[in-house]
Amino acid sequence: MNLKKFLIIIAAGLTLTACASGTKKSGKMQGDVYTGSATIEYLATGVADRVFFASNKSTLTTAARDILRKQAAWMRKKKDLTFTIEGHADERGTREYNLALGERRANAAKDYLMTYGISGSRLSVISYGKERPVNSGSTPLAWSQNRRSVTVKAN
Repeated sequence: MNLKKFLIIIAAGLTLTACASGTKKSGKMQGDVYTGSATIEYLATGVADRVFFASNKSTLTTAARDILRKQAAWMRKKKDLTFTIEGHADERGTREYNLALGERRANAAKDYLMTYGISGSRLSVISYGKERPVNSGSTPLAWSQNRRSVTVKAN
């Protein structure tokens, strides 16, 4: 292969790599839990609205507890607001199993917020199971993004 063809192939490869890197979502897997910011939204500046869970688990990770402590601190300043905690699951499992798992996840977040002084009367829980994925892919990354609880201001 001559040098000109080699350089054309390299240039084409670099161009394709640059195009592909523009569409990647930021984020990473930490064990079995998604810790990136691709799907994070905020209740307020700097206060994430969601926490992530391991497969088939409703126990809070250290990262989840940190986020919920920040949510509680913000909620204590906004005493007039009420919130709904949505529980979600990935696509694997039956509808009934995922609805129950989503409810356990939402309740885990609610219970933790209550330990930091947020009244249970300000917090409601709903489970969507696997019905509202943020990532419709069938990959480990998509599943980890969908295993979550999301805190939203109630209407």
